[in-house]
Amino acid sequence: MAAGNARHAMDMDPAMIVAGIGSRKGVARQDVLRAIESALEKQGLATAALSALATAALKKDEEGIMAAGLALGLPVVIVGEDALRAAAARTMTRSGPSWQAAASPSVSEAAALAAAGEAAVLAGPRVVAGPVTCAIAISGDR
Repeated sequence: MAAGNARHAMDMDPAMIVAGIGSRKGVARQDVLRAIESALEKQGLATAALSALATAALKKDEEGIMAAGLALGLPVVIVGEDALRAAAARTMTRSGPSWQAAASPSVSEAAALAAAGEAAVLAGPRVVAGPVTCAIAISGDR
């Protein structure tokens, strides 16, 4: 993991837009960037609007996710299991593979919500782009 760009949810600013990332194992940086671009485009947002990327702790060693954060100049927030579970009730998507891997209905949506804060809302359901899912959450302070 690229230690320089990984953070924990508690370290983030209160007003933000977060791209939550879920993926299959071994995903490439380009796959992650493509998913982020698709999700932002669907919500009418520019890459410059993003404050951070977020993913579940079980994805903390995924080089493609960390490399995407570095490529965008954004921190990658690592969301712990408890925070992921706490955000689960606010997700829009219910995915069987996500439940099996992370005990969350949607890793990307729950990670984005957890990193953006308790008052955060999803801009819409996650976007699936090949092996990567991306969801955009907007903090309640924006």
